[in-house]
Amino acid sequence: MIIPDSEGGSPLLAEATRELEAAIHDARVAFDCIGLGEIDRAHTSAVTARTAIDAAVTAVQAALAQAASQQARQSAASEAAASEAAARQPAGDRESW
Repeated sequence: MIIPDSEGGSPLLAEATRELEAAIHDARVAFDCIGLGEIDRAHTSAVTARTAIDAAVTAVQAALAQAASQQARQSAASEAAASEAAARQPAGDRESW
């Protein structure tokens, strides 16, 4: 199975995708090795699958943090623009509290 690329996705999500594809492969190898009685090789493949999953989780967490940071910057910029626009209004046009 190939995981489709997301258009316009971040490099972090692309890395997570690659790591998950590697984990899928390693898990299949481990499964096959168990069936063949190659327990040591199955163990090695299972460990590498787990490592790839851990790397994918780390990449997704970083992508989430990056998205939250970008959203916070955009929100701050919007608030600053709104404050600047309010400050430019003539005093008579401003609502009184």
